[in-house]
Amino acid sequence: MSRPTSLSLATLPAFAQWLLLILLAGSAGQVFRYFHVPAALFLGPMLVAIGFGVSGASIRLNKHVFRLGQGSVGLLVAHSMTMGVLLTAMQSWHVMVFATLLTVALSAAVGIGLARWGGIQGSTAAWGTSPGAASAMVAMSEDYGADSRVVATMQYVRVVCVVMVGALVSRVIGADAGGTDAHATEALLQGVNLLNLGLTVLTIVVGVTLGARVPAGALLVPLLLGGALQLSGVLHITMPNWLLAIAYGAIGSYIGLRFDRVTIAYVWRRLPAMILGALLLILLCAISAWIIAEMMGKDFLSVYLATSPGGLDAMAIIAIDTHSDVGFVLAMQTLRLFGVIVTGAYIARQVIRVTQRLA
Repeated sequence: MSRPTSLSLATLPAFAQWLLLILLAGSAGQVFRYFHVPAALFLGPMLVAIGFGVSGASIRLNKHVFRLGQGSVGLLVAHSMTMGVLLTAMQSWHVMVFATLLTVALSAAVGIGLARWGGIQGSTAAWGTSPGAASAMVAMSEDYGADSRVVATMQYVRVVCVVMVGALVSRVIGADAGGTDAHATEALLQGVNLLNLGLTVLTIVVGVTLGARVPAGALLVPLLLGGALQLSGVLHITMPNWLLAIAYGAIGSYIGLRFDRVTIAYVWRRLPAMILGALLLILLCAISAWIIAEMMGKDFLSVYLATSPGGLDAMAIIAIDTHSDVGFVLAMQTLRLFGVIVTGAYIARQVIRVTQRLA
């Protein structure tokens, strides 16, 4: 590994790097928020952190902080999960299953293409294009002989592409993207008191702890726990703007800082193929979303976010900020996550088998 140059961020003390990251990430989030960019408080810190990562920054966000951020998003989504939303999701289960199978099939096809023409090993390509939680896919890929460095890069490259395209689509469509200070957050702040805030934070911590050994459990368990407590009337979920900003910033910074120089150098020659594969998968999912939206009579943006091959947390943030059908987005993304976790190893074997036949 080459020594850092005089202009490298690695030459700065860790404290100075953290201070600079917090200031720039917070400023970027507020600037994006001022211009009504969807998921501004998430997207801004993520882009700044990517710049830090590839510029040689030595700091890394603790994974427990990242998980607490996911838990906060889970509670935020749980606030939108009403009995009416659950009933609507149950009525659309057949469409959700169809969309899940279609997205998994499309991702497998893109994986085959990357393995055949992108110079990426079959198992690695399969796990790298799997439309599940990035952290879960990277962890599972290690057990099946894939190169976790390439898988991680493919997953996070796709996350960046999905978030950027999702924000762009939301903007072009003209969604009411007022940021986290719009009506979803206003509802969260009604009746704020220290007891509700304390119970909300406690639910996040307990949920993240219980979900430590579950794929995407840091988001799913607090979501399910918070939703159950809210539906039963035990908890009134309360999350002030500062807590949401910290949660969004933690998730965005964790993802962005993963793009260090070593990882980028390792995959540099394959990066164009990865980006092309990610954009192709996004396009195919967008076409399928249009078909499903026509079938269901739902708005395109909600179906697009539901079928988009990004992470649960990222899509949930954009869905909330654009006032899309959060329950539908969450239900389909969760169903697909479980489907990919269950079938991931089988799909990887099939991708390897097909690429070997084509070789």
